[in-house]
Amino acid sequence: MTKRLLAGREVAAIGLGCMNIAWAYGEAPDRADAVSLFRYALDAGCDHFDTANIYGMGVSEETLREAIMDRRDEFFLATKTGIVLEGERRGTDCRPESIAASIDASLKRLGTDHVDLFYMHRLDRDTPIADSVGAMARLIEAGKIGSYGVSEWSSAHIREAHAVHPMAAVQTEYSLWTRNVELGVLDTTRELGIALVAFSPVGRGALCGEITAPEQLGGKDIRLSMPRFSAEHWPANLALIEQLAALAAEAGATPAQLSLAWVLARGEHLHAIPGTRSIAHFDQNHGTMTLDIAPEVIARAGEIINQQTVSGHRYSPTMNASIDTEDY
Repeated sequence: MTKRLLAGREVAAIGLGCMNIAWAYGEAPDRADAVSLFRYALDAGCDHFDTANIYGMGVSEETLREAIMDRRDEFFLATKTGIVLEGERRGTDCRPESIAASIDASLKRLGTDHVDLFYMHRLDRDTPIADSVGAMARLIEAGKIGSYGVSEWSSAHIREAHAVHPMAAVQTEYSLWTRNVELGVLDTTRELGIALVAFSPVGRGALCGEITAPEQLGGKDIRLSMPRFSAEHWPANLALIEQLAALAAEAGATPAQLSLAWVLARGEHLHAIPGTRSIAHFDQNHGTMTLDIAPEVIARAGEIINQQTVSGHRYSPTMNASIDTEDY
């Protein structure tokens, strides 16, 4: 479970998502604390860092430059393009010229001449897939990116892109309580030899068992707009999480570790990139790879929390409109 192939390179099966330190979950931490976390993670053996141009509008990429870019050859680096944020407006732009401009801006912020993996963060329904993939292929030829991937794309569109130029990875939300990839993407990536990188593998922190009420979350936390954290749905979900925590304790693990083990058990091509601002939580997540959790315990976790038992959709209708992945 420790090492798995990603874009032709062996990396730790559990990497680090770098959104939390810059954006989305309430007030961002001090820059110095974020730098310390990234350096600690690299020293601890984390060799897969995943960021995006929109995380803090460049802040996540800039923080990685400050923290670890002097050790560039020690880790696999992924970033993303395609989501456009203008105030309250959110759009998608994967036109070839936009992709070309975006990678140059990301490389400048990151302080490097290449990234190992460059994702299209969402499907641009107004730009032909062949045009977008062609732009990615040219970046590979130029040495600016090692490979390309997509995030939250459907099986049909993954196949269409892969036929234009081989794809290295698909990133999408996958956890005990979000199973959309099981409608097609999981099998498609396995068949085509594409890595599947699971973001939010611990349910945006919910499956860690530390959130007892949504009121704990700060006013700027995006989870407050997600149905599963609402007053209508949270009580039922909390009851499930409490059952998961009890099962994990019996197995000598934390609920976060059991949740991560479940994701990785879904296939040898699976990777998980939990995000955190906490060194203690990083240690817990990273330590999952040293645990030997019985298959029957992992299976039981999936019986407790799944698409049928969870209450509420993962996104609001507005957010869900930008998602191409098959939906229940």
